[in-house]
Parts: sequence; C-alpha cells; structure tokens
Amino acid sequence: MKNIRKEKSYKTAERILVAARMVFAEKGYSGAHVDEIAERAGVNKATIYYQIGDKDTLYASIIHQVIGNVAQGIAQSVATVNHPEEKINAYINYIADAVDKNPDLPPIMMREIASGGANLPRVVVEDIASVLTILVGILDEGRKKGIFIETVPFLIHMMIMGTILFYKKSSPIKDKQLWMPAELKAHDKKLKASLGEEVAKLVLKAIKL
Repeated sequence: MKNIRKEKSYKTAERILVAARMVFAEKGYSGAHVDEIAERAGVNKATIYYQIGDKDTLYASIIHQVIGNVAQGIAQSVATVNHPEEKINAYINYIADAVDKNPDLPPIMMREIASGGANLPRVVVEDIASVLTILVGILDEGRKKGIFIETVPFLIHMMIMGTILFYKKSSPIKDKQLWMPAELKAHDKKLKASLGEEVAKLVLKAIKL
C-alpha cells in the first residue's frame, strides 16, 4: 500500500512538472500562474504546493530537471571517447538531442536570455556552469595537444547553443514565407546530416589549427 501511494505521488508530481513546463514555455515566468498550471495538471493548487512548492520552486524544478540531466548526460557521453574532436562532437550532439527531446525548454531559456536572466534560479546557473566546465576541459585538452586554437569557451558554447536554438525555432517561420525569392530558396537545402553533426562540423572548422 505504501508503494502504491508513493507511485501515485510520483506520477502526480510528474504531471505537475509537465504542465508547468508547458505554461512557462508559452507565457514566460511573469505570465505563468499557478492556477493555470493546476488546471492543466488536473490538480488543485494545494496539491502543487504540497508536491513541489511555490511558483519559484516550480520554475527552478522544471529547468533544473532538464539541464541537470543534460550536464550528467554530456559528461557520460564525452567520457566514452578519447580524441578532443570526438569529444566536441559528443558534446554538441548531446545538446542537439536534448533540445529535440525537450521542446519546451528553448522558449523558456530564450526568454531568460532576453531578460538578462531576471528569473534564472541559482541551481540552474550551477547546472549551466557544469556544462561549461566540460567544454572548458575539452578545449584545454585540444589546445594542449596542438589540435585547437586558444578560444573563449563561453563564446564557443554560445555559438553551439545559439545555432541550435535559433535554427530549431526559426525553421518553421522560414518555411511559411512562400514569397521568398527563388535565389534564396535555392540555398535552402536540407541538412546532409543531423543538426548536431552539422553544427559540430562548423565549430570544429572554427577552432581547429
């Protein structure tokens, strides 16, 4: 009986977090209300406060749940290869795959960037720092081995994230523009490989000696 209650509580918490991701993605932190999250999750507000916490805790939980797992996943993925170029590939492909699997996260993070991180929780900043630390290690290793040029890791990370996020979010907008001149459409070709692999090629061209 105790296990059944625990499983039910876990499922309720997950349902709340899924609903919260949707609302925060659609309306941002300021426009999101606990009432709407409760309605979408099919629970009352008291259940949200009991299972997760207040609005700030909800917001931190949904972002940390994704980025924290991404940081762990990148570390594990990078650890399976030895060469710095392979590590860059693993790093970028894991991020691209995570964006595909978590479509609600990009609009949330892009709003945070636009607002200067006005509502960005510390735990999430720590998650991002963990991701950046992995990249710093890869770039340092590549530089010491004479493979990569000396770079600014944060700039490289922004190249990666910016390209992936803007490509994913702007492609549907571009596809609707039927008026685009034929000479522009001629250059609008499908990616030869996955988005992660294409971005990795560009980044490696930029940082290799």
